[in-house]
Amino acid sequence: MSETTHYRFTKMQSLGNDFVMLDGVTEHIRLTRRIATRIADRHFGVGCDQIILAEKNPGDGDFVMRVFNPDGSEVGQCGNGARCLAIFLRDQGLWNYPTMSVDTSTARLGLEIRPDGAVTVDMGAPRFLPSEIPLVADREKTAYPLRLDQAELEFSAVSLGNPHCVLCVPDTTTAAVGRIGPVLESHPVFPQRANVSFREIISRSEIRLRVYERGTGETLGCGSAACAAVVTGIRGGMLDRQVLANLPGGTVVVNWEDDASSVRMTGSAETVFRGEYNVGPEIGLGA
Repeated sequence: MSETTHYRFTKMQSLGNDFVMLDGVTEHIRLTRRIATRIADRHFGVGCDQIILAEKNPGDGDFVMRVFNPDGSEVGQCGNGARCLAIFLRDQGLWNYPTMSVDTSTARLGLEIRPDGAVTVDMGAPRFLPSEIPLVADREKTAYPLRLDQAELEFSAVSLGNPHCVLCVPDTTTAAVGRIGPVLESHPVFPQRANVSFREIISRSEIRLRVYERGTGETLGCGSAACAAVVTGIRGGMLDRQVLANLPGGTVVVNWEDDASSVRMTGSAETVFRGEYNVGPEIGLGA
């Protein structure tokens, strides 16, 4: 394969979480921090919440999924992006089966395209040990106290391939997402920063959620955050094992059968448009 400076892409969305999908399986794509930042820019590039790069898997899995934030940082995984990836690989003619395994830098995901077009993602087992999140804490708890802006609050924490901080709020419409989100996202208790979720419990089987994503800001939807909000709610005795999670961009179903099982999330993914992005000389292929 010869390196090209014209990257063909597919724009996709799931829950209003939008992605630029790149085929690194059949094309040689070198995605530097500078290029990723430019592509994600909504004024000078294509514009997206995250860039998903599909690559061949050198191991025993089917594909590798790399995820880049608008600031150019690379993160472990993305549930909504994984659902889009399954449809993208199928539509590109790169995979013809209903199930596939995808490796990220932090986990292996199992993807299943259902007959109705929805995609189920096996997100793996949640990790609650502070060292695995990572979180600065002396021991594992279901809720951690924190003093912020002269006020005391509590949050739950979990890793689903990336760090998550979950706050319980009475009403997501009035939650201080724009004020508290960026503070907690980069708070010293999260050495690798965190996705910050504001969860409103409607019933034992339904929640509302707003998310301030690490390296992105508030988005219309975050699949891994929906899973984090549900599993921490189950551990806290507030939710049942299957929950409908409503985000501003849409709804997913999250299932966690028991404490030893993987978390499974089901929702839609949609192609918006296709195009070609020119990496011009003013951007270059440097780091």
